[in-house]
Amino acid sequence: MANLAPILLVEDNPNDLELSLAALRKSQLANEIVVTRDGAEALDYLFARGDYEGRPGGCPAVVILDLKLPKMDGLEVLEAIKHTRELCHTPVVMLTSSREERDLVRSYELGVNAFVVKPVGFREFFEAIQDLGVFWAILNEPPPVGVTPRRRP
Repeated sequence: MANLAPILLVEDNPNDLELSLAALRKSQLANEIVVTRDGAEALDYLFARGDYEGRPGGCPAVVILDLKLPKMDGLEVLEAIKHTRELCHTPVVMLTSSREERDLVRSYELGVNAFVVKPVGFREFFEAIQDLGVFWAILNEPPPVGVTPRRRP
């Protein structure tokens, strides 16, 4: 079996983090789940620097990214991902409690692949995370290695 790309979960809320991890584990995904708790740490992981220097290379299967993060917010992380040639095809799902239209619009302007508002109910939140994990880690077909994005006008 080929090495599976990890799922990068970027979440600072301990309750949402615990619930997200439980949901992803229940999905029985074989992917490793890497957790970072702020935007700067997420970029350190993605660029294999700092505490993540020397980590095995490659992009995550998906980045599940909270919008409101310490040090660097989710929009800044998203912009860095989508403006980096080696990372720009990495699927990014913004998972947030924000219902502000400007956050939704800006996320799509920056190239987010999906924008999901965190459901308030426990069961709904759990199911949403499971569905995200299964879709992006199993069902989604990533682009072949070496595919270069077309420049936007």
